[in-house]
Amino acid sequence: MLIRPTEAADWQALKAIRLAALRDAPTAFGVRHQQAAANDDAHWQDRAAGRASSRFWLAIEGDEAVGLAGGVVDALGRYNLIAMWVAPGHRGSDAARRLVDAVKAHAVAGGHARVVLDVAPDNVRAVRFYERQGFAFLDEWEPLESHPHIQVQRMAWQAYAR
Repeated sequence: MLIRPTEAADWQALKAIRLAALRDAPTAFGVRHQQAAANDDAHWQDRAAGRASSRFWLAIEGDEAVGLAGGVVDALGRYNLIAMWVAPGHRGSDAARRLVDAVKAHAVAGGHARVVLDVAPDNVRAVRFYERQGFAFLDEWEPLESHPHIQVQRMAWQAYAR
């Protein structure tokens, strides 16, 4: 399995896997499938090329993208792990760990000592996975933008102690 950052030519693969993730887990992300599907090709091209504020990585098996993770710096300067998803048939492989490792490495290379993410605490499988990757819960909560009735909690991974 290959883990690599997306390039401009990957825009259709990025779009396809992102929409698959939103169909598979509609309440796990801050955007709804309908919103993402309405984005034009230029949006996906910018995202794949890294011209937008976010950067994405794909897990590739053969010729197929089977996993996705992204990183973005928010308005507060925090590096966020976003859009994490692995296709059902590849869950339990090392794809998720390797995607998270790629995001962490990119964050550290960019001078960020910490990576944060938001997760619903009742998403036990995701929480356990993130804990195994060194993330710990913070006492920070907010409603999920796409589904405000769901409260997500922030987790953080620290690259090194300050």
